Amino acid sequence: MQEGKRQKQVAAVLLEELNDIFRRMGLNMINGGMVSISSVKVTPDLLEARIYLSLFQVGDAAQAMKLIEDKAWEIKKHLTDKVKHQLRRMPVLHFYKDDTLDHVFKMEELFKKIHEEEQGKEGEQKNDE
Repeated sequence: MQEGKRQKQVAAVLLEELNDIFRRMGLNMINGGMVSISSVKVTPDLLEARIYLSLFQVGDAAQAMKLIEDKAWEIKKHLTDKVKHQLRRMPVLHFYKDDTLDHVFKMEELFKKIHEEEQGKEGEQKNDE
């Protein structure tokens, strides 16, 4: 189902404010890795927000997600203070690991491997001639 205009607006506001909150709380750097909010999706009734986090070079992703979940109440409190005049009700926040980057790296490795195999086959064919 396609997102409505209001959903997109609320998601954009939440994304902007959450980025600022993560930076101020020091949650954008965990275990020497970088944590960024890749996207925010809001349900049509605006009562739930799914926050997708991209973890780059974070040693233990599960531990980083647990840390963020443990601080969810504090994050929501700061967020409520920021957007209380823009929203009637504060959506329930759910944090998810966005593994898009992992898939991109895997695909790049596969393409690299295929390319190397093709180069090897071409080299063998030239040697046979």
